[in-house]
Amino acid sequence: MLHHDFKPPETDAAFAAAQLPPPQSLGHLEARLAKDNKEIIAAQNLRYKIFYEEMGATPSAQARAEKRDFDKYDDVCDHLLVFDHSLGKDASAIVATYRLIRGDAAKKAGGFYSTGEYDISSILNFKGNLLELGRSCVAEPYRNRPTMQLLWRGIAGYVFHHKLDLMFGCVSFPGTDPKAHAQSLSYLHHFHPAPKEFSVRALESHYVPMDILPKEQIDAKKALLDLPPLVKGYLRLGGWFGDGAYIDRQFNTVDVFIMVKTDQVTDKYFRYYERTAAVAGETEGDAP
Repeated sequence: MLHHDFKPPETDAAFAAAQLPPPQSLGHLEARLAKDNKEIIAAQNLRYKIFYEEMGATPSAQARAEKRDFDKYDDVCDHLLVFDHSLGKDASAIVATYRLIRGDAAKKAGGFYSTGEYDISSILNFKGNLLELGRSCVAEPYRNRPTMQLLWRGIAGYVFHHKLDLMFGCVSFPGTDPKAHAQSLSYLHHFHPAPKEFSVRALESHYVPMDILPKEQIDAKKALLDLPPLVKGYLRLGGWFGDGAYIDRQFNTVDVFIMVKTDQVTDKYFRYYERTAAVAGETEGDAP
């Protein structure tokens, strides 16, 4: 996908004025939304380091010069960040990030990011409130259970706060050879397909079948072990997968489409958020 110039707001007033869900904490780690442009740029720097320098994505000339990953969605979305406060109190302490795009933000950008890879007509026809998740990345030392738990708590709090009904997005396997992920892709295709009312299919010009192996040849245990941690997380939340993979040659990945109805999200995340919100004095009337 092509990158677009990032045009941050003239001031940080929009961040300051927004009603935000409360931060989530776990030891010296904290998850919250970005509050200013410095934090967004630091998140883009982290994305560049992981996507381009570590995973071999191909940067534009501007992205290479500025060493940050950016596109047209960055100035309309919310950025969920994880800070390690043992490293400091400013943007230099950001160790993980996730991009959150609600329906209104997608309209400002001309549509959801996923439409560049998948036909998501069925999702756009869904009557509930939508949330697209993407650009997830975690610094290497923090690719562990506590960081992922904190990211999921942050997402659950965001979903609860904004009364969102369906989460979706593209998640990636490393490299551009689907056969290298034959067990995992086939497992997702056969065991976790989306129901017909949420039928999503990779664009025909880039469609790659996921059923590389027949169902009877799948070693479910091996397939689960080989799944990226983020995909495992979605499965624990009751995730469904679209039809077909998409080879993203710019980002050097095999992408699959995931969707989760928020009423299927594991109850513990919402119980945790409700306790946090009660302590913070937040009520339903406080939400936008």
